[in-house]
Amino acid sequence: MKIYLSAFALIASVMVAPAAFAAERTVTFAVDNMTCASCPYIVKISMAAVPGVSTVSVSFEAKTATVTFDDAKTNADAIAAASMNAGYPAHPRQQGS
Repeated sequence: MKIYLSAFALIASVMVAPAAFAAERTVTFAVDNMTCASCPYIVKISMAAVPGVSTVSVSFEAKTATVTFDDAKTNADAIAAASMNAGYPAHPRQQGS
C-alpha cells in the first residue's frame, strides 16, 4: 500500500511541477511603424490574440506595448512575432530604457 501511495505522490508531483514553475510576466515592447491613431488598436488586438496573454496596454505616444502573459503558455518572442505579422515589428525594451 505504501508503494502505491508513494508512486501516486511521485506521479502527481511530476504532473503539477510545470504549473508550479509557471509565472505571470510583464514585458514592455518597443513597437515600430505606429503612425496613426488606429495602429495601437491593431497592435493590441494582434498581441492579445496570442494564447496565454492576459493584458495588453499600448501607448501611441511612447511607441510601446506592455504585455502581461503566462510564461508557461507563451513567451516574448511569440508575442513580438504576432505584432510583426500585423505589420508592427516589436522587440522587448531593455529595462531602464
